[in-house]
Amino acid sequence: MSSNIPKMKCLIIDDEPLARFHLKELADQVEFLSVEGTCATALEADAKVKENEIDLLFLDINMPYLSGLEFLEQLENPPLCILTTAYSEYALEGFRLQVADYLLKPIAFNRFYQAVNKAQQQFIINEKLRKNTPLDDPFLYVRQSDTFVKVSWVDILYIESMQNYTKLHFKDKSLIIHQTMKAIEESLPSEHFFRIHKSFLINITHIDMISGGRLFINKTELPISRTRKEELLNQVVYKKLISK
Repeated sequence: MSSNIPKMKCLIIDDEPLARFHLKELADQVEFLSVEGTCATALEADAKVKENEIDLLFLDINMPYLSGLEFLEQLENPPLCILTTAYSEYALEGFRLQVADYLLKPIAFNRFYQAVNKAQQQFIINEKLRKNTPLDDPFLYVRQSDTFVKVSWVDILYIESMQNYTKLHFKDKSLIIHQTMKAIEESLPSEHFFRIHKSFLINITHIDMISGGRLFINKTELPISRTRKEELLNQVVYKKLISK
């Protein structure tokens, strides 16, 4: 992370003490997060958010008096938010409120790390906007016949080369566009996208696992060329390695 980008100040909100402890334990492993406090209710959190500068909420949904969604909806200028819940049925409502991500309990570290990296990307964009510094636009338009489709590069998992076409892979869809891999690689922020093979360009935020000459994103196995693997480890993995 650039030294010009401050740590993200986080607030953990959950009525279960063990859940608060677990989330804090996960957040403490991530160098760009700073846990500013934990709250057992949304009412308690409301005061903290108004009194302190909070960049990211880890927010449970089912809580007494005021639910997490009700709390988020009533905030005038809400911080970035990652919902943490045991119930998947609230996902659509969460994304309507433009949350950064939605984590289902029990929360594994790799999924937590993926979510906070996604939030950090948005945080960096917000910081650049606030400081009026040059911005890597998070949106692109791709052509589909006579239609122009707006996509966010944050949500691209990986890109596959198909000669004069490329296939953009997302979590729930894929788009084939008439564009070379070289041209699309030049359109994307180099600090977030890495060429692992002549046929594959990946969004490093979405890496789940690297094993041998293979990399896994969203349960999909992708090949890493021998020459690119060492560079990927040096540039991405070793900088964020917790256990040696």
